[in-house]
Amino acid sequence: MTNKTHTYTPYKGPAGGWGALKSTAQHWLKSENATRNIFTLLKTNQPQGFDCPGCAWGEKHDPAKIRFCENGAKAVNWEATSRKVDAEFMAQHSVSWLNTQSDYFLEYQGRLTEPMRYNPATDHYEAISWTQAFSQIANALNSQNSPDNAAFYTSGRASNEAAFLYQLFARAYGTNNFPDCSNMCHEASGYGLTSSIGIGKGTIEIDDFERADAVFVFGQNPGTNHPRMLETLKEVVQRGAQLLTFNTLKERGLERFQNPQNPIEMLTNSSKPTNTAYYTPKIGGDMAVVRGMVKVLIEMEENAQREGKAVFDHDFITQHTQGMGPYLERVKQTSWNDILNQAGLTREEIQQAAEVYAHANSVIITWAMGITQHHHSVATIHEIVNLLALRGNLGKPGAGACPVRGHSNVQGDRTMGINERPSRAFLDAMEKRFHFTPPQHEGLAVVDTIRAMRDGKVKVFVALGGNFAAATPDSQATAAALEKCDLTVQISTKLNRSHLITGKEALILPCLGRTDIDHQANGAQKVTVEDSFSMIHASGGVLEPMSKLQKSEPAIIAGIAEATLGNHPVEWSSLIANYDTIREHIAAVVPGFSGFNQRILQDGGFYLGNSARERNWKTPAGKAILHSHPLPDSILPKQAKDMLTEKSFILQTLRSHDQYNTTIYGLNDRYRGIKNERKVVFINPADIKRLGYQEGQKVSIRSLWNDGIVRKIDGFKLVPYSIPAGNLAAYYPETNPLVPLDSHGEFSNTPTSKSIAVELEPSDTKRNGELSVTNL
Repeated sequence: MTNKTHTYTPYKGPAGGWGALKSTAQHWLKSENATRNIFTLLKTNQPQGFDCPGCAWGEKHDPAKIRFCENGAKAVNWEATSRKVDAEFMAQHSVSWLNTQSDYFLEYQGRLTEPMRYNPATDHYEAISWTQAFSQIANALNSQNSPDNAAFYTSGRASNEAAFLYQLFARAYGTNNFPDCSNMCHEASGYGLTSSIGIGKGTIEIDDFERADAVFVFGQNPGTNHPRMLETLKEVVQRGAQLLTFNTLKERGLERFQNPQNPIEMLTNSSKPTNTAYYTPKIGGDMAVVRGMVKVLIEMEENAQREGKAVFDHDFITQHTQGMGPYLERVKQTSWNDILNQAGLTREEIQQAAEVYAHANSVIITWAMGITQHHHSVATIHEIVNLLALRGNLGKPGAGACPVRGHSNVQGDRTMGINERPSRAFLDAMEKRFHFTPPQHEGLAVVDTIRAMRDGKVKVFVALGGNFAAATPDSQATAAALEKCDLTVQISTKLNRSHLITGKEALILPCLGRTDIDHQANGAQKVTVEDSFSMIHASGGVLEPMSKLQKSEPAIIAGIAEATLGNHPVEWSSLIANYDTIREHIAAVVPGFSGFNQRILQDGGFYLGNSARERNWKTPAGKAILHSHPLPDSILPKQAKDMLTEKSFILQTLRSHDQYNTTIYGLNDRYRGIKNERKVVFINPADIKRLGYQEGQKVSIRSLWNDGIVRKIDGFKLVPYSIPAGNLAAYYPETNPLVPLDSHGEFSNTPTSKSIAVELEPSDTKRNGELSVTNL
């Protein structure tokens, strides 16, 4: 498939393998620190090294094994670059000019090395001392008439120690305004699981994959988003267990994998499958798929009872669940016509999946953001829990729920109290330890924080990592909201879009990364993180910091806190000399962390525990609650559904393979055959023909939302792909302007980035789809 300037070539090889090695080598060389970074990569996820700054996938303890994947290597090389962004760089480039550049260009410029303040008169960032920066933040915070005029955002990269200090400071200041990256990705998982089984985390350990008879993978692309998972999936298939994949797009990592650490596979150029069956439901159709499976299982149960047998685990249902009867009645009342229309699968396909589930003694169901970023995501997760409960697949070896988190410590941040809706038990423990009364009212999550900034209610915005302006929905509305703030503060490792969309005043505070040695008064410090399996790992950097003006995240937080609150409620500077002191406070406040400083010394870390895994249901009923939701008549909220026409599509946003969250490592997407561009839209070939368009044609994408606002992006090339008719996919953050701020999940308030109603039109211009890669 060709056009005048580009060729789209379907990728023929497996995930991983020689392609991954070649890509890793290219990014290693591009870091301009190649020799040093070989040593750095070998310390990734090792006991005496640092935890990968990429995904939160866990792994079995094996010190002799290389423990980084292709995208982990990209993350490490990206952070350990020799390029730098300082006041001299900023003097050469105005903020307005930088804001016209691509996200790739911005982060490629290198590490931030000194604190800087935005000067609106010159439109440039200028050097500022740490003392001046801390004083400016303290003055802005202390001048507010309410602590709730400030919001404290957290990225999933922040360590447990940094997150705990951050929430301690903000609560001592007086607010629970903690917008967090969880609000934009797995909030539905946390809410859905907590309201069902009493804890918002997955119930399995990584070794359970070795015991499972079947694994069901919903709505995720591990080949790009968490590649270390591929080896686990391959091993499940290789030992003869069933592995069923449900994903709207055909993704190479979910088809075949070649392990770069397996000499035989590499030398013979062979690979192993990562599924035993692959289903492609419509976008948002997963709840209907699970509803259909349960409908089949009810019929199987009724047939089995006539023979004196059972398909359901009645002992588990009786002893450990509440609400099974009304739920099963709801399923019976759901028509097959509604299920099949929404699922986009045939009845035979759903029947096959149900039979695999019925004949497996131990089943794991795993999911990611293909499940969590819809209006009905919580209902879908409740449906998954109900399916697991039918055969007692909760709280037994080889079985359970496995939400796969994205960023490396997004789960740990929530454990440490980064939560706008903290539990009373957590607040009581904070009060007992620190002798102050934390705020009791509910704070603001991401969507409500944007609204509050827009309405002038939040005037100071502090971001502990991340790229808020690029990661959030409704980009134009978010930018306008940030610009209304009195002060925006970004604690960051590299230049990104959020530094260029400023409040009336703005600060950049350069922090150490995972790879950097954290020198403090009592020596080099380690921090800790929590993976998707509730394992706590120690992480210590191995590289000397690029600049003496870079500070650790805990040191920056302590500096802001001391300038704002003095020595209330702790002597902040004393906590930074030795992070053991921070961990002693964590152990006193957060359940499961007793003996914290001793337990992190053991190789592989320690398991935090999971109440639902022990069949200890921390719900009001003391049992697993089986929620009964109607199958939605549409996956879209009413404001979008009412605007649909015959030309409408449902668009999902996704990452390219050269991307992690909003960080763009390169302009290729190897597994999808895309080279040197990002403004593409994946579409079923039949839809191209139906619209009368051509392959490679540039189009504009217009969001459908009934509020009178035009949300439109232009210059996207049509790429034929294996995706259901009526569905589209395209990369974020380029497509985030299409996600209306008011389009979010029921119960979770998560932006509906996986189900956006849109229409395509011929492109407005011939040139506006080109990427800006100036100076690369």
